[in-house]
Amino acid sequence: MIARRVKVPVRLLHHEQPVLEQIVITSGETSGLSVTPLLIRELAAQFPSVHITAMGERAGEGLRLRASEWRHRDFDVYRFDYELDRAGDEELTLHIVDDDPPRSAALEILNRCQRAIPRRNRHTQGARFDRVLAAFRRLHDLDKPLVRADYNHALDTFQWLLRLAPDASLALQLAALFHDIERLDSEADARIEHRAADYIAFKQQHAVRGAAKARAALEQCGIDAATCDRVAELIGEHERRSGGDPEVELLNDADALSFFSLNSTGFADYYGPEHTRRKLVYTLARLGSAARHHLSSIHLRGDVEELFASCSG
Repeated sequence: MIARRVKVPVRLLHHEQPVLEQIVITSGETSGLSVTPLLIRELAAQFPSVHITAMGERAGEGLRLRASEWRHRDFDVYRFDYELDRAGDEELTLHIVDDDPPRSAALEILNRCQRAIPRRNRHTQGARFDRVLAAFRRLHDLDKPLVRADYNHALDTFQWLLRLAPDASLALQLAALFHDIERLDSEADARIEHRAADYIAFKQQHAVRGAAKARAALEQCGIDAATCDRVAELIGEHERRSGGDPEVELLNDADALSFFSLNSTGFADYYGPEHTRRKLVYTLARLGSAARHHLSSIHLRGDVEELFASCSG
């Protein structure tokens, strides 16, 4: 059973990053779950650039994960992220054993892995975007844990955007990639946002400064002035829903979904429950109603889920 596949002719990520090319899903021996054609079609619709196969197919080398481990409260998500980031295979396979009923964990797991998926659209094919990605990678010292987290979040936001808006414009995709670039100046070694006397003002200053930094970086990559202007406009507004600019709202949605799916665990461990609860309230307010259905397929660690329930109920 093979899902449809859209082959990307150029690699999405820098050569040091893995590219997730294949997903193999099998059922646990006694789980009561089965890998159905409907599940494969649903995953293919969300991740059309990945080759998805069902049980009975051999996974070969790659990362392996049991759904029951993934959903365990003590699952070491940091080790899993490290193994994904350091896999180093140009065509990485992820083997998921879906052994935790009553619902499949495959989409939850892929939400965590999508930064390694080589998805683009017609606006970002070719050498120009390759140059941007290479320049973006060079800006990041990935030996610094906080910089690595921001780099992964940027790629993840970019992928969430393409799931929400498959034909997103070049400017909007660039804005998704560069939206937090200001943190390379202010928070590469330590986070400071929890010290802000006025959190909303702090986040808006972050957006405005990031807009200027992104414009300068993109100009050096040869991106035209009109596109640079639009990218700067989008980033400058990305911390608040505009109420009138659909692209700003899409950027908010992608950024917010990435926080929930990729960043919330690390955020809670770094800042503790009090500031995490404030962040959850702030991020949920940025998430539009049309994008909220994705929350049902995002797995939150137990303590974060409890905080989320207390602020969203």
